[in-house]
Amino acid sequence: MVEFSKIEHAESIAKIIRHHHEHLDGSGYPDGLDGRNIPLLSRIIAVADSYDAISMHRHYSGATSHARALEIMRSESGTKLDPEVLDVFEDVINSGFNVHT
Repeated sequence: MVEFSKIEHAESIAKIIRHHHEHLDGSGYPDGLDGRNIPLLSRIIAVADSYDAISMHRHYSGATSHARALEIMRSESGTKLDPEVLDVFEDVINSGFNVHT
């Protein structure tokens, strides 16, 4: 088993993971961070995690189409999700990048 403390940049990685459920408007958790106080990599993970949660089949909900997932995410742009990160994500995913491989 790998000891987390021996992983290079462990503290930075832990901070990024910790804050990926923060929202731009401060309504997220665990610390209620807002805007640019949320690490960029956390904001990137938040967008990817949102897409995955919305578009993939879960035991509590069915899969949502790509177009509908992006529509839902756009409605959260600027409040929950970083609009700049979301724009880049849309460009990448719409360029033919397969996120489900």
